Amino acid sequence: MKRRDTLIRLKRFRVDELKRRLGTLDEMKSDLDRKLADLDEAVAREKQHATDSDIGRLAFPSFLQSIDTRRKNIRSTMKELERERAQAQDDLAAAFQDLKTFELAEEERMRRMTENEARSAQSRLDELSIVRHLRKHAGRQS
Repeated sequence: MKRRDTLIRLKRFRVDELKRRLGTLDEMKSDLDRKLADLDEAVAREKQHATDSDIGRLAFPSFLQSIDTRRKNIRSTMKELERERAQAQDDLAAAFQDLKTFELAEEERMRRMTENEARSAQSRLDELSIVRHLRKHAGRQS
């Protein structure tokens, strides 16, 4: 009994762990989305500053180039996160299915055990009733 309970707790822990991992991956993606938005805002600010001075107009193209490199890096990281999230989602589905299999097996075992106990109790009651009936009729015949 304890072994089955421990196994079910372990399966639940695995499901919870994978859910937490998915949450972490979603937070990381949100953070990367914010960073992309921040880069767009930085480009708009620098474009405004670049029009104010000659040095700014000369430095702006190299700034844009570095921003494009950062965007590409962020997007590649986002693609990797998406692949990792898809894998974690598949792992979660498998772990959840595994957990449900064990839970259903345990429920079925408990149901059978309850039915057996009920049958056993009913059998004892039937025996007592038969004995009582026989004693009652044996007393009448004497």
